[in-house]
This record gives sequence, C-alpha cells and structure tokens, in this order.
Amino acid sequence: MDTTSMTAALAKLLKEDQISTSDEIRDEHACDKWHAFSRPDVVVFAETTEDVSAVLKFASQEKIPVYTRAAGTGHTGASVPVKGGILISMMRMNSIIEVNPSDGVAVVEPGVINSDLQSAAREHGWYYPPDPASLKECTIGGNIATNAGGPRCLKYGVTKQYVLGLKVVLASGEILRTGGRCHKNSTGFDLTGLMVGSEGMLGIVTEITLRLIPHPQTRAMLGASFPDFTAAAAAVQAILDSGTLPSALEITDGFTMGAARAYLGEEKMPPGDAYLMVEIDGNEETLARELPLLKDFLLKHQAVQIQVAPDEQACEAIWQLRRDFSYSLKATGLKKLNEDIVVPRSKLVDLVNFAGELQQETGIPVACFGHAGDGNIHTNIMVENYEDPDIKAVADNALNKLFTWVIANDGVISGEHGIGLAKKPWIRQALGDVSMDTHLAIKQALDPDNILNPGKFLDA
Repeated sequence: MDTTSMTAALAKLLKEDQISTSDEIRDEHACDKWHAFSRPDVVVFAETTEDVSAVLKFASQEKIPVYTRAAGTGHTGASVPVKGGILISMMRMNSIIEVNPSDGVAVVEPGVINSDLQSAAREHGWYYPPDPASLKECTIGGNIATNAGGPRCLKYGVTKQYVLGLKVVLASGEILRTGGRCHKNSTGFDLTGLMVGSEGMLGIVTEITLRLIPHPQTRAMLGASFPDFTAAAAAVQAILDSGTLPSALEITDGFTMGAARAYLGEEKMPPGDAYLMVEIDGNEETLARELPLLKDFLLKHQAVQIQVAPDEQACEAIWQLRRDFSYSLKATGLKKLNEDIVVPRSKLVDLVNFAGELQQETGIPVACFGHAGDGNIHTNIMVENYEDPDIKAVADNALNKLFTWVIANDGVISGEHGIGLAKKPWIRQALGDVSMDTHLAIKQALDPDNILNPGKFLDA
C-alpha cells in the first residue's frame, strides 16, 4: 500500500494530529543511539490502547510492517523501521496511572520516563530499583522491550523481576492481559515474562503493572583504587564470598582510567589501573557499622586508596566519577561501540585479558567497565571512524572475535541492551538451533504475517 493510501486509511482511525508523514518527524523516528537509520512511511502517535489496537487491526489486514518506539535511547537499532511501514510512537502514553503502596504496585503507561516513576514511588517511601544509565530519558516501555538493567541489578534484579502484569496489543489487534497485581502467580504460562525482552516482536505493550518495594533508608559508598584489574576483580569475589551483598559493584579498567586522567586531569583521578565502586544501602545504624568494616576489608585486598562516601551527597560525587568515565571515552575522539556482554564472574579477569589481546591483534583500543557484581562488563570497541569501510571491517572482525569468545566461555552477548540489529549476525550462535527454532515457533504463533518489528534478529 502506498503512503498516501496508508495515511488516508489511518486518518479514519485516529485524530489528525496523531499522524505525520513529514520528513522531520520521520527522520526523528528513523534511528536510536546505534548507527542504523531507516525512515518509516508514516509515524503514528498513540494515545490509548484502543489507538494501538485499531492501527494493528488495519496493519494486519494490509500486511503492513509496524514498529514501536519510545524515547529512542536503545543501543542496538531495535526500534529502527528497516522495512518502512508504520512506526507507533508511545511517547504520548506517559501517565503514571497509580502508585499503590498498599498493594506494592505501580501502574504506568509505556511512555513514562524511568526516573519519573522512581521519583513518584519515592514520594510514597517506596522504590522501583531498575536504573539504566539513561534513566532520566529512557522509558518503562523501552526498558521492558530489552529487559533493561543497571548498576543496582546485583542486589535488586533487572526489569523482568518487577513486571507483574501487562496489557499487550497482539499483531491481530486483539488485547491480551497477562499477570495482574498479585506478587505471586502460578496461573498458566508466564506470558508476562515472555513479553519482557521481546523487543516489540510479539506484541505492543500499552499498560504495565510493576512491583514496588520499600525504599532503603539510606545508602553509602566506597570508591577504591587498585593496582590492576586482576586485584579489583579478586576484591569483587571476596566481597561476595564474605556474605556482603552490595546494591552496586562497578569496576573500571586501566584504559578507561587513562582516558579519564586525560579528560579530567591527573589531580582529579585516584591512582592505580583499576577502580571499584561499592554501594551499600539499608538503615543508618547498619551502614554506620558496615562501612568502616568494608573499608578495612578492601585495604586487606590490595586497595591502594579508598574514598569514603557516608551520605547521599558524597555518594553522588562517586557516581559522577562513574558518569565521567563515559564522557572521558567520548573525549578521546573515538566512536564507542558499546557491547553489553555478560560473563560468569569467575571469567572477569579472563575477559579483560582477552580484550587486551584483541586490542594488540587489531590495533583498536578496547575499554572495559561496568557491573562487576553480575558479570555485565561493557566492553567498548573504540574506533576512529566506523563509517570508513576499512575501519568498519576491522571493527566488525573484532566484534565477531569478542562475541565468539564470550559464547565459548559460557557468557551471553547481551545483558541489558537487547539484540536488535547490532547483534543479529550472532543470534543463532548465541541461542543454538533448538532455542532459535523455538523462538521462531513462538513468533509464528503470535505474529504469523511477521508485521511486528520485521527485519530484526528473528529474521536472521
């Protein structure tokens, strides 16, 4: 169906200001933070579940591709409309419908910004823990699409641990309700879990019921420098073996530390070639006892310098340093291919050693930092110009070696960003034939005409 006919048909289903074919709007919705770019034929701004249902009924009848997008903060091209068609923006569906401490739930629309939900829950003394780095701009709907995580996943878990129920529009336009607002539910298959992480390929989420927990009374942190990554990784395991469960454990390698020294200045950076951030939370009395004990523990495990952050303001200073690591890598002038691979914690040192070997072999710098507690280390391939075919070929070869090594070492190729287009070439290798075929069978059952987010990893 041509764009004019498509737009005319949609105009019978939606208000005029909900439909756009302008080049500016189409360009805005043609990409995320990855490098892929492809315009939709038309952008639809959904305002209700019924809007989404009407569009999908029409698209299903006419076999038109449908893509879903919210804030566009993804890193894998998962929302890029590679086959044109209709792109449904969820950004107008941004209401926090309910925060209910009595039930320990929040009910939200998919366009709600993560930090806005956290603030709303905090006003009631409650907590929504999943905290991606982009929490001030990413949406809950997008978090569900990729099963997003963040630094505090070590203690509190990722997005899927907090999703109790969903309202989902299927490819046919039918409205599916999964789960509910009960915190335990063994009634039937886990359709809620199936939808979380499905990247818009099985249905479009229009309402989300989330689990909340009581907010910790306070938090405290230690920022510890180590002579090298091996010593820092050993300290991570020692902390966990000791029976301590921090809310966050972030680790940084020597390359990233060097970039930060060049960006921030030597005098503003701690010594050493590795840095470990340890955050603990709970009540004030407990943290007052734990913090000095944890400091002494780290000093016994080769820490060369420790910054103590006993209150919120001091904690933010350490978290700002963590954010500055990302800015420091950008300041190198190199493009960061941000890979969110995960390895078993026992393989952390092996991963960084492999990254060093990869750097020597390819001549491309590799920077590693991230969530040490759960093995989710962001391994960044740093390239001068990814658009240059020769550089791209070398970088893609480096990525292939990285993913192949990760899979061979019992790791996974994505911990929180999803697969999208970026990791599509490795999906069958990552899943295995039987798992891949099972994915395809589920897709065929729920979206037989493959209209939902076509061209992504299930089309590998």
